[in-house]
Amino acid sequence: MNQTFELDSNPHTRLNILTGEWILVSPHRTKRPWQGKVEDITPDNRPEYDPKCYLCPGNGRADGDSNPEYTESFVFNNDFAALLEDTPQNEMNEGDLLVANNQRGLCRVISFSPKHNLTLPEMSVEGITAVVNVWQNEFNTLAKKEWIKYIQIFENKGEIMGCSNPHPHGQIWSQSDIPLEIAKETERQKSHYAIHRTSLLGDYLKLELKKNERIIFENDHFAVLVPFWAVWPYETMIISKRHVNSIKLFTEDEKRSLAEAIKVLTTKYDNLFETSFPYSAGMHQAPVNNGDYPEWHWHMHFYPPLLRSATVKKFMVGYEMLANPQRDITAEFAAGRLREMSTEHYKNIKKD
Repeated sequence: MNQTFELDSNPHTRLNILTGEWILVSPHRTKRPWQGKVEDITPDNRPEYDPKCYLCPGNGRADGDSNPEYTESFVFNNDFAALLEDTPQNEMNEGDLLVANNQRGLCRVISFSPKHNLTLPEMSVEGITAVVNVWQNEFNTLAKKEWIKYIQIFENKGEIMGCSNPHPHGQIWSQSDIPLEIAKETERQKSHYAIHRTSLLGDYLKLELKKNERIIFENDHFAVLVPFWAVWPYETMIISKRHVNSIKLFTEDEKRSLAEAIKVLTTKYDNLFETSFPYSAGMHQAPVNNGDYPEWHWHMHFYPPLLRSATVKKFMVGYEMLANPQRDITAEFAAGRLREMSTEHYKNIKKD
């Protein structure tokens, strides 16, 4: 019997064009009666200032230093850095079976604002633009160190994502080698560029904008979308419309447009389940001090774990740990849900 294959109802796999990896999509499983464990929500009632927080203005930190009475963003070297600048150079190789290399690096922490309870979606576009300026300045400063080959700018938001301090902040890890995910994305973008002489993500974005099935928001300089190959339930990407390979090249208009895109997306996230939506987010951009990388196209990933409510999470277990990633709700469904969310934060709506 002939049947029509449909992406929104039949099991299928999708290719991640940035990594070459596949994901299994099982949309028919959304009809299951059991929806997963539901837990109580911890109220988000943090004060603007916490005297015990090592990120709040004027407070002491673990290394004995005290924070200045800062009024915008504040940046400092991580007191418990995963990478160290003075790591001795060394290599280990025993029969190609036990292999290790030294890794130098610098880890920076960015407190987004002096307010202990002010997350990105609750900041103004101007406030987020100030954070984008810090990201750009830190990138430019770190890139001047010739031994640094990659600079990873990211944020872990929420206790569920392993965030050790609730004061809204991000991090920058820079290191002497190119990380695995960046190496994979470099290879895929380079292959596309060698054949077409165009950006892989630039061509992908043109198609997404034309189809308009997974676009959540766009302005003059950026588009926010759920990637066709998304793994996490409400995974998204911000892609620059202009083909630039790093934040270093963003203009003043582009930086403000990026801030607007971040505010819109994170506000929609919070509104989805009326909670401070957790995620890991980070920019992917060209390596530094290792060539020009004309194929690279700046983008920013958002990986949130929530699935059906503020307490029902997506777990990577079983088949996903042993075979490859799998999801039930489609990218198109997730994009539709996010697209319909208001750009006015739910806390403000409730106050009216």
